[in-house]
Amino acid sequence: MLNENIFRTLVVAAVAFASHSSAANHANVAAGSDIDYASVEHVKMLTRIVSVPVAREECWEEPVTQFQPAPARAHSYTSTIVGGIVGAVVGNQFGSGSGRDWATVAGTTLGASIGSDYNRRRAASAGTTVTTNERRCRVVNDFQQEERADGYLVTYTYNGRQYETQTPNHPGDRIKVRLAVTPVE
Repeated sequence: MLNENIFRTLVVAAVAFASHSSAANHANVAAGSDIDYASVEHVKMLTRIVSVPVAREECWEEPVTQFQPAPARAHSYTSTIVGGIVGAVVGNQFGSGSGRDWATVAGTTLGASIGSDYNRRRAASAGTTVTTNERRCRVVNDFQQEERADGYLVTYTYNGRQYETQTPNHPGDRIKVRLAVTPVE
């Protein structure tokens, strides 16, 4: 019976020692949580090459032609008057009696209108064209290659074993790890 009591005491002590040792190894584990921290041994930045647009202004001199009308001068009614007289003479050659009077009035009106139109066209065509250079600019995008961080390859140690993972951010000198316990069959 004494041997059995000693055996039980030894078993209880061994179990207590094992659970105490396990608790000491996982002192950072929060109560009721399966998260712990591991020591980071090495961090390597992962990079990728990207094309980045770089805006620049591109300018050039461009010839521009403009019409400059002749300087304004006193408006002349000579073409309108001459057109009216010629129209009256021509209109007077047609018809007889009151028909001739109407043809003369119509010829005068038509002749004056033609003379006025001629005067306007001549005034509009009077002038010169001038070509000057104007500075034109536009924004264009060039592309340059840049190296950008694309995450980190992290080597860490937990319970004497080394592991590797990839993270989006630099972890610092320790990294959170999730603990998983599965039964051995």
